[in-house]
Amino acid sequence: MKPLFKKYFFFSVFTMMIIVSSCASKKGIINQIAKLSLSEDMAKTVMTIWADSLLMEEGKPVKWAYDQGVVLEGIANIWKRTGEGKYFSYIQKSMDFFVKNDGTIDRYKLTDYNIDNIKNGRSLLLLYQVTGKDKYYKAASYLRKQLEGQPRTKEGGFWHKKVYPYQMWLDGLYMGEPFYTEYAKNFHQNEAFDDIANQFIYMEKHARDPKSGLLYHGWDESKEQAWADKTTGNSPNFWGRAMGWYGMALVDVLENFPTDHPKRQELIDVLNRFAAATANVQDKKSGLWYEVLDQPNGKGNYLEASAANMFVYALAKGVRLGYLSNNYEAVAEKGYKGIQKEFLARDAQGLLHLNGTVSVAGLGGKPYRDGSYEYYLSEKVVQDDPKGVGAFLLASNEMELRNIQQIGKNKTVLLDNYFNNETRKDIIGKPESFHYVWNEWDNNGFGILGESIRNMGAKTETLKEGPTASNLANSSVYIIVDPDSKKETEFPHYMMAPYIQNIFEWVKEGGVLLLMANDSSNCELPHFNDLARQFGMQFKYELKNPVTGSQFDMGMIKISEGNAVFPSGPQTYLKEISTLDLTTPARAVVQNKGDVIMASAKLGKGTVFAVGDPWLYNEYTDGRKLPNTFQNLTAAKELMYWLLKQVPNK
Repeated sequence: MKPLFKKYFFFSVFTMMIIVSSCASKKGIINQIAKLSLSEDMAKTVMTIWADSLLMEEGKPVKWAYDQGVVLEGIANIWKRTGEGKYFSYIQKSMDFFVKNDGTIDRYKLTDYNIDNIKNGRSLLLLYQVTGKDKYYKAASYLRKQLEGQPRTKEGGFWHKKVYPYQMWLDGLYMGEPFYTEYAKNFHQNEAFDDIANQFIYMEKHARDPKSGLLYHGWDESKEQAWADKTTGNSPNFWGRAMGWYGMALVDVLENFPTDHPKRQELIDVLNRFAAATANVQDKKSGLWYEVLDQPNGKGNYLEASAANMFVYALAKGVRLGYLSNNYEAVAEKGYKGIQKEFLARDAQGLLHLNGTVSVAGLGGKPYRDGSYEYYLSEKVVQDDPKGVGAFLLASNEMELRNIQQIGKNKTVLLDNYFNNETRKDIIGKPESFHYVWNEWDNNGFGILGESIRNMGAKTETLKEGPTASNLANSSVYIIVDPDSKKETEFPHYMMAPYIQNIFEWVKEGGVLLLMANDSSNCELPHFNDLARQFGMQFKYELKNPVTGSQFDMGMIKISEGNAVFPSGPQTYLKEISTLDLTTPARAVVQNKGDVIMASAKLGKGTVFAVGDPWLYNEYTDGRKLPNTFQNLTAAKELMYWLLKQVPNK
């Protein structure tokens, strides 16, 4: 225990014991040590207080509820960043409480046409992508079927619920559209993207106040509701969390929305108008936002936690992904500091808690909610409401990405999909590439690796053609993994002389090349070695580090601390590999039992790194299989950092 942490810990415990028996309801002093991740701290609380599923009140049955989906999405983002398997296991356990083996969802009724019930579908899509289990695909497809029949306004906007006819709420955009977008992307429903974009466009057209830029909570097409303005159909006030839902929906949809779609720019424009309005009502002193956004001096109005976290997440992610100006980074940072100061507290056991979340707010229903200022201020403010906790998980993880050095800014990592070009049919019969590709989250993919690279600020792209001077020109790092033999692909593409020359010249001019082979029985080595030879490297025709069953230690290679590429000295796992023979200019980087495992070489302005195994795929980086004594994800991050650092400054 470091001295600073020790000082904080004993002060906190002493304070908790003397002042209150449990300080969870009080504002707490929050540890600011850089190594402590608040998102992981809150995830620990989540997995403690909601160990099995989202049980909110003793004696009441657990519901299929959207707020659980918000929490699980926060957990999923932490898993993708850390590669700790416990987070994925928690998501799976939580959804398995509801999803049966035949794909039916317990405690869900499609014909309610409640768009809130769509939210959890993103967790189902993740589970299907990672595990490949049909039940998750069937369950997600059942939710997609709900959207097919969801009642709509005359122009095509989804009703919020069947029991709320003709109404669109800001909340519904978050509940439905990120899932709708991801499903359409994964299962080739390109015709859906117009519909998805239109939901935001319709909502903004009807609910946006032209003076402030804020959006009213709800819009009633029929103008029959007592809360609806008889001219515009809008509800009377700007509710903080409703705007938060809308902003989070926009950035999550844009992440999966086709880059070449004609309505993409319209969505980015909507996001920018949202960001400007949100920043304009940020409290200058605290950096937070009020329950009713535009009435900071209103009687009883208060700073509210869930909205603040949602705004921080939406603005910070919008900046990181390039949708928003860097000016909004300061808005997000100020908001995040305010959240830590105002809303976070620890209990006597050291668990982190979130105060200050309004439990609920809606329109209509029984008893009738009239959308008045007084109504919004009448709802209970509680601790650890899952909507606030989930938003905090998302916001804190997003802000913690700022701790990762942006070594990849303005750089592109290009992954070969020409020499490695295995294909299969997906669940709906469409051909797809698999095995060491970016968008693959099962054991064989590079989903976790790609996420880590993007977290360093670099772009990840795929090259589906043979390398030329033209298609390599804008790439900083080029990765070639496990070229196919005829055993893997009927018509493999071999590393022929023109390709070798193009790669060689690209490296000389400053390109950074990563070669990852495999053992000789699983990789087309003869032609691949024709390329490697240009840099003083040869993959041997052998199989080293065989592993029997789950005897993982047989594949262990411990890298010495202080290694030039892997400075932390991670303990790594490489199974069934080919080792390397080296000549000038290559030099060994990692050796084991007299064998060269990894090597590098300099050529002109460029750099080459070689290893005889694709060892950084999900199976060995996502925390689900290997014991935590192995640190392949740490090694992956250190290697990618080193490779990006070798890229010459332009």
